Amino acid sequence: MAESKDFLVELGTEELPPKALKKLATAFASGVQQGLQKAELKFDAVNFFASPRRLAVLVKSLQTTQADKTVERRGPALTAAFNAEGMPTPAAVGFARSCGVAFDQLTKLETDKGAWLVHRSLQPGVQTARLLPAIVTKSLDDLPVPKRMRWGAGTAQFVRPVHWLVMLLGEQVIDCEILGVRAGRQTRGHRFHHPNTLSIAEPNAYAPLLESEGHVMVDLATRRAAIRAQVNEAAMAVDGAAILDDDLLDEVTALVEWPAAITGDFDARFLRLPDEVLIATLQGHQRYFPVRDKQNKLLPCFITIANIESRDPSHIKAGNERVVRPRLEDAMFFFERDLATPLLQHHATLKTVVFQRDLGSIADKVERVASLAEHIVKQLAPADLEKTRRAVELSKSDLMSHMVGEFPELQGVMGCAYATAQGEDQVVAQALFEQYLPRHAGDVLPQTAVGRALAIADKLDTLCGIFSIGQLPTGDKDPYGLRRAAIGILRNIIEAGLELDLKDLIEHAVKPLLKLPKKAGAKVDHAQLVPQVFGFMMERLRAYYSDQQIRPDVFEAVAAREVSQPLDFDRRIKAVTHFRNLPEAEALVAANKRTHNILKQANHSGVDAADATRLEAEAEKALLARLVQVERETAPLLAQREYTQAMSQLASLRSNVDQFFDSVMVMVDDQALRQNRLNLLAQMHRLLTSVADISRLQS
Repeated sequence: MAESKDFLVELGTEELPPKALKKLATAFASGVQQGLQKAELKFDAVNFFASPRRLAVLVKSLQTTQADKTVERRGPALTAAFNAEGMPTPAAVGFARSCGVAFDQLTKLETDKGAWLVHRSLQPGVQTARLLPAIVTKSLDDLPVPKRMRWGAGTAQFVRPVHWLVMLLGEQVIDCEILGVRAGRQTRGHRFHHPNTLSIAEPNAYAPLLESEGHVMVDLATRRAAIRAQVNEAAMAVDGAAILDDDLLDEVTALVEWPAAITGDFDARFLRLPDEVLIATLQGHQRYFPVRDKQNKLLPCFITIANIESRDPSHIKAGNERVVRPRLEDAMFFFERDLATPLLQHHATLKTVVFQRDLGSIADKVERVASLAEHIVKQLAPADLEKTRRAVELSKSDLMSHMVGEFPELQGVMGCAYATAQGEDQVVAQALFEQYLPRHAGDVLPQTAVGRALAIADKLDTLCGIFSIGQLPTGDKDPYGLRRAAIGILRNIIEAGLELDLKDLIEHAVKPLLKLPKKAGAKVDHAQLVPQVFGFMMERLRAYYSDQQIRPDVFEAVAAREVSQPLDFDRRIKAVTHFRNLPEAEALVAANKRTHNILKQANHSGVDAADATRLEAEAEKALLARLVQVERETAPLLAQREYTQAMSQLASLRSNVDQFFDSVMVMVDDQALRQNRLNLLAQMHRLLTSVADISRLQS
């Protein structure tokens, strides 16, 4: 059995970008793993480590030498390898010479496709230690780093200057140089707690040594869990609960090597600020964790994570309190100044702010959204046009506020806060916040009809507008967030149970785009734009259902019916998902496919019903009678969009369909009888596909 040893590579650097640390670490480990697999080296597991000053990969039980392998080289065909006297031709002799062997050392390869001369040789495996430098180098070169830098007098480039390199295979140091640094077994501990080097005896000792002696918690997941536990413990000490944002937790984890939670305080007068402002200030600017009390109200304190275990934490506490105070003072100043200006007063200035060069100002966008939102809200219950008009009028005013200028992520939040403080109707105020919902996957949806109308209209105007100027999303580039906007529209319609037609909404959204100045309007082809936007949204709908583990064939079956109401589409999806689990489904799907093929081959496109007086076989008579009965039973269910019940009724056709195909020949010589039976099949096909084209379902 081949010998195996653990392998460790650690790259020590200046502080790495915190928001990219996890991505860099996982990409490094993935690159090493792929390199080992390409080199055909076996191993048990690949683990990664990361801290602000290092990226590391530990490979467990790595094969120390490649396995020997037989290399087969094919030469000329036997017909070209020997002459008429049976002597080797120059081509055969030349092939042997190129392989470095005598002709009689070649062998023959015979297959059903022919016979050839071949040379087989044993290629000894390369020592893993010789392969590792190139594998590690390529992994580092392939890291997702948008911009690399040089340092010192060298030519090496990396995301940050590199100071040390550890490469161990078992107890052996891999002798190499990467990024201008010679490999060794010396790592470095915490910058302050243990600035000196530490010698790693073997790879498995890496993480325990750094934690016990170097004051570095090098495992990213372990460090994150420790921070979470410390923050929760600190919050409990003040009788509160910490607000633990996952993204912030990831960022803080990437900023420290030896976390220590410290609780700080701020003046209670700042609690007059909206919660969202306080949270944005503490989290966004300071990377602090806010704390709520048992009544879910913010407490005048925060929790910060220091990168040092101080003998006197009070100094760190005081320093953080001193830093956050002016931030909160600025927020209070902005908030009070904004409150003094009515939201409506900002509306006029929106004409000076460009939404998109070819689509006009934000004021132009608001005007387009107003028409579309009114069109939508008229179809919802309760429909309140006046509140909708007021909400649209104020919808983008907070973009001109000082607070949103400082915290762009608070758009809508501040509009709601200012509208409430300035005495606007609560439905209007709430709609100013709800217009941006959902903001991300899993986010909440608007709860008011006005908010839903505004959210759909705002997103659809952006979607149609950007499509109209040809700036469609490509690959992973989507600068206007059109994919997110499309999913937001679909979620608002489906999950809120709104009876809205998507094509109708797109048609309405496109109309004002045709009135744009010639520079932009000339680019708008109404005939192509509506189906283009609709097609894009249907693809996003496909992704929406894929995320819910809906099978692709179920989506295709419903999509074949060209349903343009997302809520109706959703009902059909649920009905088909239920149907395909019924015991009768497989047989009916097969029968429907057979029916479709017969009708297609017969070029039958008629819509006439079968004539009962012209049927001969008992099976076809029974099928027609059952079809008529099921059609009568499902008609009211289809009208009420009770598709699941309707498809359950369709399943009852199975026995009659089976009997028909078992005993009836459709394509008989009698033309009238054949046509009548084709009409019967067409009638059955129409009924079976009334909800979805079940012939597209896979077994």
